[in-house]
Amino acid sequence: MSQTVAIPKGLSEIGKKYLKDHNVEIIELKSFSDDEILSKAKNADGIILMTDPFSNDLVRHLPNLKIVARHGVGYDNIDPIFLENNNIWATITPNANAETVAEVTIAEIFDLSKNITSISEKMRQGDFEYKDDHLGFNLSGKTIGIAGYGRIGKKVAQKADALGMDVIIYDPFVTQSNVGTLVSKKDLLLDSDIVTLHMAVTDDTKHFIDGEALKRMKSSSYLVNLGRGALVDQPALIDSLRNHEISGAALDVFDQEPLPLDNDLYKLDNVLLTPHIASNTTNAMNSMALDSAKEIVQVLSNKLPNWPINRVQ
Repeated sequence: MSQTVAIPKGLSEIGKKYLKDHNVEIIELKSFSDDEILSKAKNADGIILMTDPFSNDLVRHLPNLKIVARHGVGYDNIDPIFLENNNIWATITPNANAETVAEVTIAEIFDLSKNITSISEKMRQGDFEYKDDHLGFNLSGKTIGIAGYGRIGKKVAQKADALGMDVIIYDPFVTQSNVGTLVSKKDLLLDSDIVTLHMAVTDDTKHFIDGEALKRMKSSSYLVNLGRGALVDQPALIDSLRNHEISGAALDVFDQEPLPLDNDLYKLDNVLLTPHIASNTTNAMNSMALDSAKEIVQVLSNKLPNWPINRVQ
């Protein structure tokens, strides 16, 4: 198999090695801009894509493309149906990062509940009294509302339950749960002390948290989003945080990434901001690199991929 695949320059070595061991030539790209791809990888048979936008217009200029393998789970940066209509597979790596994302979700919830980051920053500035006016709260006995009960949502539920939290879940596609109680969206918003989002972005879930949803939440509640920026109406959330309509938020994903330094979120003291780090462990990066590379080899060997999100005849 003498075929070529465009990969991010920072792809873990385990993924690169797997491709080379299967006689796939790799083209390492510093960026995935249209110009970079067309300049260096126009004839690529496959692409391993992280979170960079991948336009339908670009696809029309890649005549040999057979697969776009997402290095991760979310795929709002590609159009699987358009790819399908052009006989191009689109795949994800669903088993690679669920544990890591769930752990980071709990870590950010711990941070919110104990003001760890803000107190640490104030300490570095010599403010040793800040902690006295910013007491945390126990998670045990609090209600966590999990929106989206897929692989990640289930792991978050298990970990939250182990902490003694009351778990409630909203997912219209789920009929039973081994942990927690299934509730309506309305009840999730009304009853949760912490709402955490673990849903794919669809027409139905875009701006799942909008101005109306924020007004339903308790004034003492917190919003956590490690899913996708489009799940939240960002301007509405900024207004809610600024007016203290909810107590705070932890955000790892945004409408624009990296989050521009002039964004109003930086001006708020009741939001924890992290730069899309939910999968940022060696374990997860290795797993995503290897699994996406395996999907490439499957398709280029004329075999069916293991985790497709579309169907090619």
